[in-house]
Amino acid sequence: MLNIEKIYKAQERIKDVAVNTPFSYAPYLSKVAEADVYLKKENLQVTGAFKIRGAYNKIATLTQAQRDCGVVAASAGNHAQGVALSASKFGIKAVIIMPESTPLTKVNGVKSYGAEVILAGTNYDEAYAYATEYGQKNSLTFVHPFEDEEVMAGQGTIALEILESCKEVDAVIIPAGGGGLISGMALAFKAINPNIQVIGVGASGAPALKNSFEQKVAMDSKSVRTIADGIAVRDASKITLAHILENVDTFISVDDEEIASAILFLLERQKLVVEGAGAVGVAALMHNKLESLKGKKVVVVLSGGNMDVTLLSVIIEKGLLKSGRKMMLTVTLIDKPGSLKRFTEILEELNANIVHIAYDRTAISLEYGDANVTVHMETKGEEHQNEIRKVLKDEGYLRG
Repeated sequence: MLNIEKIYKAQERIKDVAVNTPFSYAPYLSKVAEADVYLKKENLQVTGAFKIRGAYNKIATLTQAQRDCGVVAASAGNHAQGVALSASKFGIKAVIIMPESTPLTKVNGVKSYGAEVILAGTNYDEAYAYATEYGQKNSLTFVHPFEDEEVMAGQGTIALEILESCKEVDAVIIPAGGGGLISGMALAFKAINPNIQVIGVGASGAPALKNSFEQKVAMDSKSVRTIADGIAVRDASKITLAHILENVDTFISVDDEEIASAILFLLERQKLVVEGAGAVGVAALMHNKLESLKGKKVVVVLSGGNMDVTLLSVIIEKGLLKSGRKMMLTVTLIDKPGSLKRFTEILEELNANIVHIAYDRTAISLEYGDANVTVHMETKGEEHQNEIRKVLKDEGYLRG
C-alpha cells in the first residue's frame, strides 16, 4: 500500500543518485498569472527528467535473484533513461522497449547508459505490450513507469523537496499522463498538508486520464497525438486513477499550441529547455486555465527537459512568425534584370533583414515572363510588418 512512510524511505534510498533539483521564484510568470509562482526544475535532474527517482527506488527494492536476471521497461524516453541509469548503478542488465516514434535524443540517451534498446509499436501502449511479453520470455523483471507503488513513492519525493524549500504552498500544478508522478506527489502533499490544492494537467491530444478523472472510471482513448510525448498515454490506469481520485483536486488539459508557447516562453524568459510534457503546467497558467489561483503561492513542476531538437526548432520558428519577429511573403515580378534588385532595395530601406529568398519562374500559374519571389525576413513586430505590406502594396508588389 502506498503511503507517506514509503515515500520517506524512497527519499533515503535515492538521495545519492537523484538530484535535489533547483526550486526558484519565476517573476515574469508570476506577473502573467497574477500569482506567486515557483518552479521545481526536474528538467535539470541527472537524466533530464524526474523518472530516475521512481526507477532507482524500484530497482533498489528488487531481490538479488531479480537483479541477476535483469530488468525490462517500456517508455517514450524519460523512464527509459531512468531505468537504464539505475540498472547501470547496480551493474545489472536492462532492456528498454521504446515506441518507433521516440525522438533520437531519447534513444541515444538510453543507449549511453548501457541499456539495450528495441523500437516496437506506434505508441507507449503498444511498446508496453511488447515489453511485458519480452520480459516473460526472457525472465526479466518489468519496471512499470507508473503502475508500481515503489515507482510512485520515488516520484513522490519531489513533494518532500518542495515542502522543504517552501512550507507555505497553496497549490501545486503537476503534469499527468500515466499518473505515477501525480499519484506519488499528491499523496505526499495531502498527507503532510491536506489544504494544498493539487492540480493535474494533461495534453488535450491524450485525454484518457482527464476523461477518467471526470467520469471517475478508467477510460481509454482511441488514439493519441500531442507534442507532449512524455504524457502521450492512450489508456488510463485503474491503479493510478484510484490515487488521483483520492488526492487530486482538479484536472485540466492544454492543447499543443498552448504547450508550444509555454516551451518558447520558458526558453526565452527562464532560459530553460523544457519538453512538452514538462511545460503543460506553465501553459495552463499562461493561458488563464487556472484563474482561481490568482493571488496564491503556486508551484509548477517542470517534469523534464529531454526536448527533441528538431521539434524545438519548429516551435521556435513558428513562435517567431506568430510574434511578428519573422515574416514570409511571396510577390510576382517581371523576370528581367533589375526587378529583384529593386524589390530587395525596398526591403532594405524598410530595415527588413532577408534570411532566405527563393526565385521561381516555372510555376504553372505564372504568366510567361513573370517569376515568383518568396522571401523570409526578420522583422520587428506586427507594426513593422504592416508597414512593409503597405509600402509593397503602394509600389505595386502586393495586391488587395
